[in-house]
Amino acid sequence: MDFLTNEKLVIVGAAGMIGSNMAQTAMMMRLTPNICLYDPYAPALEGVAEELYHCAFEGVNLTYTSDIKEALTGASYIVSSGGAARKAGMTREDLLKGNAQIAEQFGKDVRAYCPDVKHIVVIFNPADITGLITLIYSGLKPSQVTTLAALDSTRLQNELVKYFKIPASEIVNCRTYGGHGEQMAVFASTTTVNGKPLAEIIGTEQLPAQEWEDLKVRVIQGGKHIIDLRGRSSFQSPAYLSIEMIAAAMGGKPFRWPAGCYVDNGKFNHIMMAMETTISKDGVQYREINGTPEEQKELEESYKHLCTLRDEVIEMGVLPPIDKWHDINPNIN
Repeated sequence: MDFLTNEKLVIVGAAGMIGSNMAQTAMMMRLTPNICLYDPYAPALEGVAEELYHCAFEGVNLTYTSDIKEALTGASYIVSSGGAARKAGMTREDLLKGNAQIAEQFGKDVRAYCPDVKHIVVIFNPADITGLITLIYSGLKPSQVTTLAALDSTRLQNELVKYFKIPASEIVNCRTYGGHGEQMAVFASTTTVNGKPLAEIIGTEQLPAQEWEDLKVRVIQGGKHIIDLRGRSSFQSPAYLSIEMIAAAMGGKPFRWPAGCYVDNGKFNHIMMAMETTISKDGVQYREINGTPEEQKELEESYKHLCTLRDEVIEMGVLPPIDKWHDINPNIN
């Protein structure tokens, strides 16, 4: 079986559970034979590499290093889970300061060592903010950086599967937009259940309005639920979905879910947020979201929440004021 590309893919944070799963998934999906694992924690990184060697994947040139320059040099694609993990009792936003600083350095390292990289997927939390910081300091075009937001949409699908007790294939086009956090906007108007619009089912005996509200809370708390059950944050689902994203950027199958991307359209400005997106070899493109007035209001609230987090990062000094972003990255207007 051929590989999708021969270009170099770097997994940043590869010693962690998400990173190691990303590496295995990329090899199982035959994305590229040239995969480099990077993590500053050398012993665990070597352990991950050893395990993957023991899998005996055919034709893969798997390398690993704790030297960021060595890792990034020559990279065409990068997926980064290289931040602190979320622990019990923490929100994604609790990770803000430490992971914002990690994102700043990561962006600077990309600029220094692989300015010709084609696409980066950022997944460490809060991903909307760490992705924005990475974009600004890397000097890349907005179309070249995406963040993982699909988990919220897949969690919506899963909650509807459990509620209606039907196969996931019968629940189509589940969508959440805005922030990947406690303030996401959960849409009903995009989804069909057994071919019937979900919006027409809500408020009926099939799905009473309060049941829908409770279901939305379960979607928003989906990550917390995993931590409660497993004692650690999600790693299998973010690993798989992020590799699906980078595969689309390599020219593979279209990505089926919303992605986080840089938005500056007059309504939502200077922000990274989940939109209806297309990821291809040309990068990420987004289009306007049309929902009900209530959904649009939720989306606007989510955007305001992201702006608050962004402004906190500016106050910390990790990012300069918005009117100075162009000075660092000329691709940002």
